[in-house]
Amino acid sequence: MKKGIHPKYYNEAKISCACGAVLETGSTIENMEVEICSNCHPFFSGKKKTIDTTGRVDRFKKLTEKSAAKKAAAIKTVKEKKTEKKPEKIKAIKK
Repeated sequence: MKKGIHPKYYNEAKISCACGAVLETGSTIENMEVEICSNCHPFFSGKKKTIDTTGRVDRFKKLTEKSAAKKAAAIKTVKEKKTEKKPEKIKAIKK
């Protein structure tokens, strides 16, 4: 390795999270601060929460319920049309 071109490597670098967790690892940066880590991230912690400040999630749920209701009504009308009896055609007999 060439001397003087590589950054200094810290074997005991500390990563501090906003939740208070401190991780020790090797890095070229001695101290790091992050906003989210594996201890507080919903994917890793299993604590799923939805942040909805503008009501978009509720609006989406209402739209999906409405479209499901429309589909059910359409299927129902198609089934009713199939079960209706069609009038038989009367053939006129000419004498």
